[in-house]
Amino acid sequence: MHLIRPTSMLLHFLMFLGLGALVSGLGTQCSAPVTIGTASPSAPFWLEQIQHRGSAPFNSNSGGYQVFRNVKDFGAKGDGVTDDTAAINAAISSGNRCGNGCGQSTVSPALVYFPQGTYLVSAPIISYYYTQLIGDAKHMPTLVATPNFQGIAVIDADPGWYVNQNNFYHSIRNFKIDVSRMPTSASATGIHWQVSQATSLINIVFQMSTAAGNAHQGIWMENGSGGFMGDLVFNGGKFGMWVGNQQFTVRNITVNNANTAVYGLWNWGWTFQGVTINNCQVGFDLATGGTTQENQGVGGEAIIDAVVTNTPIFVRNSQPSNGVLHGSLVLNNIRLNNVPTAVGVASGAVVLAGGTTTINSWAQGNVYTGTNPTGRFVQANIGAINKAGSLLDSAGRIFGKTHPQYANYAPDQFISVKSQGAKGDGQTDDTAAIQAVFNKYAGCKIIFFDAGVYVVTNTITIPAGTQVVGEAWATILGTGNTFFDYNNPVPVVRAGTSGSQGVLEITDMIFSTRGPTAGAVVLEWNVHDPAGQQGAAGTWDTHIILGGKAGTNLQANNCPTSGAGGNNCFAAFLALHLTPSSSGYFEGLWVWNADHDLDQGPQINVYTGRGIMSESQGPVWLIGTASEHSILYQYYLVNAQNHYMGLIQTETPYFQPNPVPPAPFIPNSAYKDPTLGPGAAWALTVSNSQNILVFGAGLYSFFQNYGQGCLNTFNCQQQIVNIDSASTVGIYSLSTVAAQYQISVNAQGIVPNSANRNGFAQTVTAWTRS
Repeated sequence: MHLIRPTSMLLHFLMFLGLGALVSGLGTQCSAPVTIGTASPSAPFWLEQIQHRGSAPFNSNSGGYQVFRNVKDFGAKGDGVTDDTAAINAAISSGNRCGNGCGQSTVSPALVYFPQGTYLVSAPIISYYYTQLIGDAKHMPTLVATPNFQGIAVIDADPGWYVNQNNFYHSIRNFKIDVSRMPTSASATGIHWQVSQATSLINIVFQMSTAAGNAHQGIWMENGSGGFMGDLVFNGGKFGMWVGNQQFTVRNITVNNANTAVYGLWNWGWTFQGVTINNCQVGFDLATGGTTQENQGVGGEAIIDAVVTNTPIFVRNSQPSNGVLHGSLVLNNIRLNNVPTAVGVASGAVVLAGGTTTINSWAQGNVYTGTNPTGRFVQANIGAINKAGSLLDSAGRIFGKTHPQYANYAPDQFISVKSQGAKGDGQTDDTAAIQAVFNKYAGCKIIFFDAGVYVVTNTITIPAGTQVVGEAWATILGTGNTFFDYNNPVPVVRAGTSGSQGVLEITDMIFSTRGPTAGAVVLEWNVHDPAGQQGAAGTWDTHIILGGKAGTNLQANNCPTSGAGGNNCFAAFLALHLTPSSSGYFEGLWVWNADHDLDQGPQINVYTGRGIMSESQGPVWLIGTASEHSILYQYYLVNAQNHYMGLIQTETPYFQPNPVPPAPFIPNSAYKDPTLGPGAAWALTVSNSQNILVFGAGLYSFFQNYGQGCLNTFNCQQQIVNIDSASTVGIYSLSTVAAQYQISVNAQGIVPNSANRNGFAQTVTAWTRS
């Protein structure tokens, strides 16, 4: 039955409620926008009830492969009595998935669902590669370690099966993990999380012993290259988190009654945004003093918006700095309540006294200003960190928004694209079917992309007012003549039209191409959130993946490192474009121009011209994002305003300077291409942009034409960050690898890495215009 549109009276009423932007994108089959869930409080999470049509089209058994798995269908009871270990692991591993001996693969995705219940486990639950472990978001299931539990952790993301820096595609959300029944002397661990990009921990409560001297820990992580985690609570334990990883972003964690909230073994740079610590002995206990590649410690810790209560020491360094850089630390907006020592040393020395007070902006490390190449080491207050008001919540903290899960929504409030004729089989042209779903149901149904690969040959426009949910990183794959010509770039997916406003939420999707697609703008972001609705337009756990996987035609067999693939190996013109009238909240986004083939193995030469380009006037939040291996730049801000970027991570293409950028592309003035970096891509370049805050950055250059001898001379490229003289930018906790100059102004190298050696990386604690 065709439903009539709302009357003008309803439209005016919705505008009064601030929902008019949703209405502006209503589909033709809609009578009113979907604004609240209709599920009863006792009903299971919609994900348990919805029909699952997902597929893995490039799996060798694509017709029989099961993507969605309910652990109870594999024999788990969740009754708090039965040992469910074997049943849960069977649910995860079924279907000849990428486990021991596989290394990496994209052809066997799985979403493993846990209904409400209490699941006893006596050995680790192993999270296979390309797996989402998701509990009922309404009634979080509990995973309980038995007293005789044997193994590294309740959930193990790497039992030694994967290369830690390549352990992509793991997500765990909506669980209570309880190790409190284990002996207090045992190193009882909730999650072993040795992972890399495209990984997330979301909405998890860790319950550990509160007995004095216990050895329990919530998260244990010894290596990797992440990643994002957020909305976590740790109760009890010796450590809330015990972590070592190149870089990570952590948002909104609470640690109660632990001995140490966060123990840091090593890193190049971590950003913590929104930290609450109650009744611990130490907030952050950091292994510092590692100053060589062979002896690494915590290189960069950046903490913004924390409240610490009844904790004797907030931050403790293992070694004194003795007036030189031995681990960088930046603190901003830290409220202390009965915290005698704000920053100290394990020997007992007090670097910064605490009490009941607020630390505005304080730093330990090398601080630079303007075009002065000489920094100064400080352990002191620094100038107030500038933050645009539009980036802050009502409490004056950097705004954050939890991954939308629509927990209170009913199954009939969703529409499956496969139910409407899209195939997602990696072959059929689904352009018309997908666009029809948006045209009909945008704004009144949540659009559900069943697992699959959806080929499109023309632009898909997602109207403002739309919410999109993917299953196991469902993929939209642009291909064909429309996206062929780099002289005429065309969006694969357009989020909103120019000037549009409204809610637009995208979760658990991948946007990609099947080459050659030199003219593809993979995601053009036009939508702006409505007034009073911060973060209404954004993506969560959504990625732009270009090449290096089955179905892309951009793999080792046709794009070898010799460059013999030539023009057939163009992946995209531009990965993500934030247009001038847009705003956006992007959390856990990974933009990856593949450096190696996840399904065939070897390194590859695949070409994406540009990574993330923002012309947005803001607000824009880039929280836990990465952009890697594009030709001209990874992040480019031009005529932009009001951005928060923390932590951002990049890698320069391994093959540069062969060819020298912009080759194999050519400059494009319509996209305001920046001044070229000498011989290599810019990690970050900023032009005529105001109120830009970078709070944590890991920007790396590991190769020159696939050789790594340049690491020994700290000179794999000359310049890596460029700020023009017309921009107002503050950069804090910047760690680079092997760029001769860490910061340039107007493309002239200013800050040399030779002054900031800090373990494997080189770290600038702060750089401001003045």
